Amino acid sequence: MKQINIEDHKITSKIKLSNLPTLADLDEDDDAVKKQLKKVRKKLGQLQDTMYAHGKYSILICLQGMDTSGKDSLIREVFKDFNARGVEVMSFKVPTDLELKHDYLWRHYLALPARGKFGVHNRTHYENVLVTRVHPYYILGENIPTVKTVEDIDDTFWDTRFEQINNFEKHLTDNGTLIFKFFMNLSKEEQRKRLLRRLNLKEKNWKFSSGDLKERKLWENYMNCYEDAINRTSKPHAPWYNIPADNKPAARLIVTNILYNTLKTYTDIQEPELDDKTKANLELYKQQLNNE
Repeated sequence: MKQINIEDHKITSKIKLSNLPTLADLDEDDDAVKKQLKKVRKKLGQLQDTMYAHGKYSILICLQGMDTSGKDSLIREVFKDFNARGVEVMSFKVPTDLELKHDYLWRHYLALPARGKFGVHNRTHYENVLVTRVHPYYILGENIPTVKTVEDIDDTFWDTRFEQINNFEKHLTDNGTLIFKFFMNLSKEEQRKRLLRRLNLKEKNWKFSSGDLKERKLWENYMNCYEDAINRTSKPHAPWYNIPADNKPAARLIVTNILYNTLKTYTDIQEPELDDKTKANLELYKQQLNNE
């Protein structure tokens, strides 16, 4: 199997989305890839236990991608070996009435993981510069005092919002949150096949919505918005990673490798030492238990 190089996926300079791969060739069949995934995710789960005990870092994982890009199944497969107490999954839908009474980042602050925990966000705060940019009239629902009509949502508005998002992420990383942002890069043709599968398989029908086809017609608009968002917000402290998503097993393995191989470089993440008194009395405590 080809070695997965993190730097091949990390966005460190301005990109053209059409030049990034949507299919990863790992030089192995899907069964071999799945077998390797089991090995790596087990090690990631063990590392998560250590991070939970260490309690100094929180991990924010942001998953963005077009419909059918495999976000849900990736979450299921990558975090299968995690202790349930150490991972929280949030899926952000259309804002509720309560959420619209607050600024657009409010609900994302509420969902941030505590120290020692992983927070996996399926769709993220980036929806506020993606779907709202494709459909700017959604912004009117936020009741921003300076925005009275769609015409008020100009380039300056988006410049400000990107600056706010960058500041939000910098604040988080300055206070111990490690951020991983994964763009599930799906080709339009592969999306077509997956939508057809949802229609052809009765047990998958429930996943289909006619709205998927409406949004598909806006594919180029979305790609332009994704490209701009990635270029404006991929920073050393909060980088974006391009994840070729046309092959689901390969995408899952790439994400798992990026997480594990990046986190294991934090050599300060160690299980806490017992205090001297407890260490000195370990044998006594064992004896007390054995004598019960």
